[in-house]
Amino acid sequence: MAKNFVSNKDESPSMFDNKFLDFFSRVHWSIPLILYVPLVTYWLFLGATKYQVGWLTILGLIVGGIAAWTFAEYVLHRFVFHYEPPGKIGKRMHFIFHGVHHDFPMDSYRLVMPPPLSIPLAFFFYFFYTAILGPGLGLVFLAGFTIGYLCYDMSHYAFHHANIKHPLFKKLKDHHMVHHFHDPDNGYGVSSIIWDHVFGTTFNLNKSDKVVSK
Repeated sequence: MAKNFVSNKDESPSMFDNKFLDFFSRVHWSIPLILYVPLVTYWLFLGATKYQVGWLTILGLIVGGIAAWTFAEYVLHRFVFHYEPPGKIGKRMHFIFHGVHHDFPMDSYRLVMPPPLSIPLAFFFYFFYTAILGPGLGLVFLAGFTIGYLCYDMSHYAFHHANIKHPLFKKLKDHHMVHHFHDPDNGYGVSSIIWDHVFGTTFNLNKSDKVVSK
């Protein structure tokens, strides 16, 4: 089996010569929780109080938002993070956005989405969902969507660094490890593998294939 990584140790290589830029290329796993849990709480509060969204509707919108995230996660991972534009600049862009994670998969400071990337995406989805659903329903749906994103970030970190025993999460971890260490052209789901089944990007492994993981 070909080696699909540079180092499987928890090391964090420099991505930029500029120390300021390089600093912002790393993020502790807790930062997304610190940034977005208060926002999710606030959006749900506004939906329930200011916009008078009913509790059953809130529950349905949260579930729908989480489901929408799993699809967005798949699309972003497959078509954005794994897209490599032509030329040296394209190769460099791919390395910055995602290639570094595949080269150094155990780098604990590059396992959750950094704020310089997640914040612009948050603004985009905020305007997108509130424009489509209106401010009340849109905020609640966005809260569910963001919960899905946080589950993705936390599970991604756990898959690389936690000793997972639960059968469901162990299955998800194994799925992601195969993506890293055997077949990076398939298995784009992280918090969910549903869309890999829908779009035919599951794995075709031989019994002799072994996955390298921590």
